[in-house]
Amino acid sequence: MRSATPKVLHTLAGRSMLGHALATAQALDPARVVVVVRHERDKVAAHVADIAPAALIADQDAIPGTGRAVQVAMTALDAAAQAGAVAALDGPGVPGSASGVLLEGAVVVVAGDVPLLDAGTLGELLAAHHADGNAVTVLTTELEDATGYGRIVREPGTGDVLRIVEHKDASDDERAIGEINSSIYVFDAAVLRSALGRLGRDNAQGEVYLTDVLAIAREDGGHVRALRTDDPFVVEGVNDRVQLAALAAELNRRLLEDWMRDGVTVVDPATTWVDVDVELERDVTLLPGTQLHGATVVREGATVGPDTTLTDVEVGKGATVSRTHGSLAVIGDKASVGPFAYLRPGTVLGRKGKIGTFVETKNAQIGEGSKVPHLSYIGDATIGEHSNVGAASVTVNYDGVNKHRTTIGSHARTGADNMFVAPVTIGDGAYTGAGSVIRRDVPAGALGVSAGAQRNIEGWVQRSRAGTPAAEAAAKANGPAAREEELSPQARAERERAATAARGIPVTPPPTLPDQPAHLPDPAQDTENGTEGTYTR
Repeated sequence: MRSATPKVLHTLAGRSMLGHALATAQALDPARVVVVVRHERDKVAAHVADIAPAALIADQDAIPGTGRAVQVAMTALDAAAQAGAVAALDGPGVPGSASGVLLEGAVVVVAGDVPLLDAGTLGELLAAHHADGNAVTVLTTELEDATGYGRIVREPGTGDVLRIVEHKDASDDERAIGEINSSIYVFDAAVLRSALGRLGRDNAQGEVYLTDVLAIAREDGGHVRALRTDDPFVVEGVNDRVQLAALAAELNRRLLEDWMRDGVTVVDPATTWVDVDVELERDVTLLPGTQLHGATVVREGATVGPDTTLTDVEVGKGATVSRTHGSLAVIGDKASVGPFAYLRPGTVLGRKGKIGTFVETKNAQIGEGSKVPHLSYIGDATIGEHSNVGAASVTVNYDGVNKHRTTIGSHARTGADNMFVAPVTIGDGAYTGAGSVIRRDVPAGALGVSAGAQRNIEGWVQRSRAGTPAAEAAAKANGPAAREEELSPQARAERERAATAARGIPVTPPPTLPDQPAHLPDPAQDTENGTEGTYTR
C-alpha cells in the first residue's frame, strides 16, 4: 500500500478492511474470534480493541506464511477453550483437569483484506461444510485472469479438491486453471490441528502454506470440497490503492442499490456515497454530491443534498439539508439547514427550526421553530422556541481562557449585527437593537440597545475627500448649496459682491490704502526724551 497505515486498517465505506472481516465473522455468532497480528501489530491490536473488544489477539512470530498464522491462532483458541473449561468447574476441590481440553467443531478462517465478503456467502460455506461432513471446505471463484492466485486442482469425476497450488509453484498446466482459492476456509478443528503439525516450508517462497492442509486432510481420508461463488468481488483481495478504490466503488454501488430497492431515491448514484453503518428510511431523497458517513440516520421523507457531507448526524422526518457540512449533530423533524451551513458537534436544531446560509453552529441547542437565517456564528448557546436571531450575529463565547454560554429565550427577536458577549441571557420575548454589543442580561420583554445617538457631519466627504468620485457624487446630489461649502470665506464674499453689482445695487468700495507706509517713531527715543511720538500720514 506504500503507507504508514497497515493494509488491513485502510478503510472503505466507513470501515477498515479488518472491520469488514470482523463484522462478517461475527455475523456467524462464533464462540470465539481470534485476530492474528504481525506487521504493525500495536496499531492493529489497538484497532481490534476498539471495534471488537472480545476478540483474542494472537502474535505471529518471525516464521512467515498463512499456515504459521493459523498455527498461532489455534494455540490461542485451544488455550481459550481450556480457560473456559476451568471457569466452568463448580468450585474448589472439584477433581479433574482442563489440561486435555481442546477446541472442537468448525474453525472458519477469513483473510483480513477481503472486504466485500458478506455474511450470507460465509454462512453458505459453513452450511455446506456441515451438510457434507467435510474435513475442509474452501470458497472459490472463477477469474479470466487468475495471475497471482492459488489454483484449485480438482479430482476428475468427483470434483473434490485434490490440492491448492500457489501461483509461483504452479506448472504451466496448473496456471491455465481459472478457478482460484479465496483464502476463506472452514476446517474441522481436529483435522486442522493434526495437519498444522505436519506443515513444512519446502516451497518457492519458504513459507508455511495453509493450503498444504488440504492435501494432508485428503491423504488422511477426509473429504475436501469447494463451494464456488459466481461473484468474484466477494472474494477479491486488496493489495494496493487501485484495488482499494475499485472495491470501494463496487461496495458503494451495492449499498445504494439495496437502499433504492428499500424505497430511497438516489438521484445520482455516481456522486452519492453512503457508509455501511448509515440508516435510511423510506422516501428519503439523496441529491447529487451527497456523502453520508459513520452512524448517520436520515428519517422518512427527508431530503439531503446536493453537495452535502454528514458524519454521525441524525436528520429528522421531512427535514431538508442543502450544501451543508455537519458532524455529531441532530436536525429535527421538518427543519431546514443550508445552503452553505456548517454544523459542528453538539448542534441540536429543533422541529421546524432553521439554520440558514453561511451559519456556523457548535454546541448549540436551537429550539422548535427558532431561526438563525444567515451570516452568523452560534456557539455554546441555548436558544428557546420561536425566536429569531438577526443576520451577522455572533455569540462571543471565548474569553481567551474559558468558554461561556449565551442563552436566548423563547419568542425573542435579536437585531442584525449583534455581539452577545457571554455569559449573557436574553429573556423571553425580549428584543435587541441592530448593531448592539450585548454585555449585560436583557430582561424578558425588554429592549436591549448599546449604540449611541447618530451624529451626521455635513460636508465631510467634500472637505476631507475632495476630488474623489464620492465627493463629486455628493456635490451633484446636494446641488449648488453644497458646492458653496468648497469656497473660502473671501471667495464667497467676492461672489456675493459680484452678484449684488449685477443687480444694479451700489457697492461700497473698499478703503483706499496709502502708497507709502506710515512713519512710526522710534519707541526707544520716545522713552528717553519723555516726549510723545508724532504720527504722520
